[in-house]
Amino acid sequence: MKLSTRGEYGLRAMFDLAQHYGEGPIPIKSVAERQDISEHYLEQLIAVLRKAGLVKSVRGAQGGYILAREPEEITVGDIIRVLEGPIAPVDCLNDGEGECCERAETCVTRGIWEKVRDSISSVLDSFTLADMVDKASKMQQDEKNYMYYI
Repeated sequence: MKLSTRGEYGLRAMFDLAQHYGEGPIPIKSVAERQDISEHYLEQLIAVLRKAGLVKSVRGAQGGYILAREPEEITVGDIIRVLEGPIAPVDCLNDGEGECCERAETCVTRGIWEKVRDSISSVLDSFTLADMVDKASKMQQDEKNYMYYI
């Protein structure tokens, strides 16, 4: 399974909003600049995330975007599923799509793909935006400490 730029950039944008959580609405232009993402492309991604209820928009001169829930409540898996679709290495495991072939009941490889899907889901669902913000803060502190000793 390989993520597209939708998942990669969308996660970076959500991480940016989490880093600035509590500061009020963040202009999309600021997120685009900090994350080195095309503003036009980011607008498309944010629209999908807003429709899914992960971000809220605030209109006006001081407007922008904020997370719809606290960073501790949004997992990486939530974001990836919204932007990339179901986490399934083969089509017959997509939720809600039913059986894709008549061999599903006797398919030897299906069990393997289910374990792959479940493992990926487990990892993605085990990290929240708050975890990412904490990790980034620790990395920045480690870098400062390293520079101090040079």
